[in-house]
Amino acid sequence: MEEPFVILVDENDNQTGIAGKMEAHRKALLHRAVSVFIVNTKGEWILQRRAFDKYHSNGLWTNTCCTHPNPGESCIEAAERRLKEEMGIECGLTELFSFTYREKLDNELTEYEFDHVFFGTTYSDPVINISEVEEWEAVPYNDLKNDIQKNPDDYTYWFKEIFERVNLHISELQNNLI
Repeated sequence: MEEPFVILVDENDNQTGIAGKMEAHRKALLHRAVSVFIVNTKGEWILQRRAFDKYHSNGLWTNTCCTHPNPGESCIEAAERRLKEEMGIECGLTELFSFTYREKLDNELTEYEFDHVFFGTTYSDPVINISEVEEWEAVPYNDLKNDIQKNPDDYTYWFKEIFERVNLHISELQNNLI
């Protein structure tokens, strides 16, 4: 199977080229990514535990799903695609914000991503793709925050970086609906 490509970008998210996914992670090349956060109708966060055979951050808890847009694919298209592929969920998504992070990972890889963060609400339980996701959980925000404080090594770096910021955006969205 041919290695998938990622979209290389500058600090302003302007495309500068493409590279193989593993090459981008080995050489710490800034590339475009998406992270999706889903809550259920009870307001619980839908988390996934990454499969144990993932190439990095395996077995860690994280947001509902993440991916890299394919060349020619928009961020929203990538988010919708991956949400369905990994979690079997289809729902409307709203882009909340974007941010850049750089973190040295295991296996001599580095995540250096310009990450677009999306949010949605689901009315059904996930149907996970077991080749990508070990298990899933629906967790109230306060329980999640407490567990991250007690067990930070159980969660992915990027998730710990932004979960509180995501919660603020979700609260603002909900307040605007009232």
